[in-house]
Amino acid sequence: MTERDPMAEIPETTERVPADPVAGVASVPPEPEQLPDPLEVNFAEYFHEARPRTLRHRARVKSTVRRRSVAQDGPATGDNPVYVSWLLAGSMLGHADELARQFSGQGSMWQNPFASPGPRHAVETASVWFTAYPISLITREGTSFLAELGDADLWQAFETIGIEAVHTGPVKRAGGLSGWQPTPSVDGHFDRISNEIDPVFGTEDEFRAMCAIATWHGGTIIDDIVPGHTGKGADFRLAELGYGDYPGIYHMVEIEPADWGTLPEVPVGRDSVNLDAATEEALEKAGYIVGRLQRVIFFREGVKETNWSVTGEVTGADGVVRRWVYLHYFKDGQPSVNWLDPTFAGMRMVIGDALHSLADLGSGALRLDANGFLGVEKSASGTPGWSEGHPLSEAANHLIASMVRKVGGFTFQELNLTVDDIKVTSEAGADLSYDFINRPAYHHALATADTEFLRLTLRTALEVGVDPASLVHALQNHDELTYELVHWTAGHANETYTFRGEEITGLDLADTVRRDLCEQLTGPDAPYNLIFTTNGIACTSATVIAAALGIGALDDIGPDDVERIRRVHLLLVMFNAFQPGVFALSGWDLLGMLTLPPERVSDLLASGDTRWVSRPAHDLMGNRPDAEGSSSGMPRGRSLYGTLPDQLADETSFARQMQAILAVRKHCGVATARQVDVPDVSHRGLLVMVHALDDGRTQVTVLNFADEQVDAAVRSEHLEPGATVRDLFSGEDLGTVDDLQGFRLDMTPFRATAVVLEPPVPADDAAPAPA
Repeated sequence: MTERDPMAEIPETTERVPADPVAGVASVPPEPEQLPDPLEVNFAEYFHEARPRTLRHRARVKSTVRRRSVAQDGPATGDNPVYVSWLLAGSMLGHADELARQFSGQGSMWQNPFASPGPRHAVETASVWFTAYPISLITREGTSFLAELGDADLWQAFETIGIEAVHTGPVKRAGGLSGWQPTPSVDGHFDRISNEIDPVFGTEDEFRAMCAIATWHGGTIIDDIVPGHTGKGADFRLAELGYGDYPGIYHMVEIEPADWGTLPEVPVGRDSVNLDAATEEALEKAGYIVGRLQRVIFFREGVKETNWSVTGEVTGADGVVRRWVYLHYFKDGQPSVNWLDPTFAGMRMVIGDALHSLADLGSGALRLDANGFLGVEKSASGTPGWSEGHPLSEAANHLIASMVRKVGGFTFQELNLTVDDIKVTSEAGADLSYDFINRPAYHHALATADTEFLRLTLRTALEVGVDPASLVHALQNHDELTYELVHWTAGHANETYTFRGEEITGLDLADTVRRDLCEQLTGPDAPYNLIFTTNGIACTSATVIAAALGIGALDDIGPDDVERIRRVHLLLVMFNAFQPGVFALSGWDLLGMLTLPPERVSDLLASGDTRWVSRPAHDLMGNRPDAEGSSSGMPRGRSLYGTLPDQLADETSFARQMQAILAVRKHCGVATARQVDVPDVSHRGLLVMVHALDDGRTQVTVLNFADEQVDAAVRSEHLEPGATVRDLFSGEDLGTVDDLQGFRLDMTPFRATAVVLEPPVPADDAAPAPA
């Protein structure tokens, strides 16, 4: 099979121009002193500058690790050798140790640079991602999720649109074990218990086939690892039994029988119970645990009051009866991994999981989930234990990301951190970070027709030193529209900012933005979007837009409304795609999906998790038009745009117009450019981003978030007087940069424009005037 170069298939210009084209401007290179300090050239950039994307070396296993089948016989207790052998056969640590031996002593482990993150190398590998959600994808009859994602017709559609990578989401076995019996996942398959693919989603062979078809179409598969915790699978049960290195995987402490009277009883039918604050404090004073931590995620009175739980009495493989207290940042079914145990068992297990995904299954990148909670340390008396922003997390992330780079892949992290923390973690850890900086801000700009907060977030990232090219700029994903705004509520709560003409603290700024989002996007005027705890809003991109446009009922959406929603949706595509970094979108975006009516997922909403309304089942290729839902039971939602085949047959469709945007984006190279300015604007609904392209020209992205016509005056010190302003889509010259370093554009409602500035011709080179 001949290797193809997808870059060669992108034309110099595109004939498919969006109905509201984005304008492009060619510009002269800014003065050197105006550019940010150049990044230090690392090994990868110096020695592998021209390394082709699809030929990047990846170490491969010599042979797939054989899965042992062990019979189930007798009681599921530690004194039953058959049960212990069965657990060992299914453990992640055992599989990791066996797999790791295939890499030791191999020259292939020294062929790739690994010390420093390479965000631009990651972006060059895949700059447009499709993020899948397994249980919401409607597949062909009898076809698994992985087989569906490996369909050649689907990948042909992705390649046509310009999608270069697929993030599968977690597809390995998750949940727990109760004796011999598996228990379901408690956190959407992020409580992993095995390196095996869950049969619900397909097989390892189907995963490998998906990777192969992705490579043929110039694409990359992105898998997940969870370095922060596991589920209560074989590894945790072996740890409870006190077997071998397994207790070293977790933050778990054996409590002496003399102190069992301090511990609560475990209810019948349960294997653990959460500690209350008083017991947590007592165990801390007794020297067992570090005690109270900085926050209790998913706090719920009587259910989860602390981050510690205690097991019942467990008879170990050595016959000793033990009770353990273990740490879990999230739910009690997600015991936390200990990254600094003398056995380094947790590290070995996680690295083995990564090697399996990259070198055995064939993925090219990994998402690091829950990777901000890898260190915990006792603090001074009376203060919470140190559990967030701990240096061990940074060190562990460096180890994980370095190992992934060493075998030829890259990583990204999806943590809502302060901008300062993102800067720190980007220096040695994951290659890319999810853009939680600007995600709530661009929704706020749309909801209020005012980009002031969005300009603030963009400028804050530049000031702190976060390279936009190191971020994954996304539309909808599987979670809520997150508005935690951690940078302002935590790291800079007391710092003063100017907002709406007043001096305001970071904490008050975050409260204002959160209130604006809730008032504009939820409530009686938009009942189809639901608030999710204190984190954000459960919605789809289409229903955010519907609320911003004042549509009160989704059933009332007609053809004219669909056109308006599509127009704004393309504006959001332009914001995320026409800046440096990765652009990501989901099936809910591609098809223009609406939220589900709450009564259709009432059983799922009973726990208080409103996000289920924003995860409707959808059929990308239209293979099962009569299906009422996915094979996992998610109800089918309403699509505004239609299937991908239908859209690709319509030059005015959302997919076709996005295809034009992505083709021009790729041709001009904005994904690997450097953002140099986010200037002031002449109208509150305008946003201007100025980028220095690799070829030395200046590119300007102009967006109008207001539902009104705007005469936009664009000014920046990075615009050279006399430069020609050229539309990147039509190639039309739109004017010239004036002596005040500006130009004007007529911006219709919700219009997005991309231009490039072509340098002025020096007077000496000008053609002589006719005689």
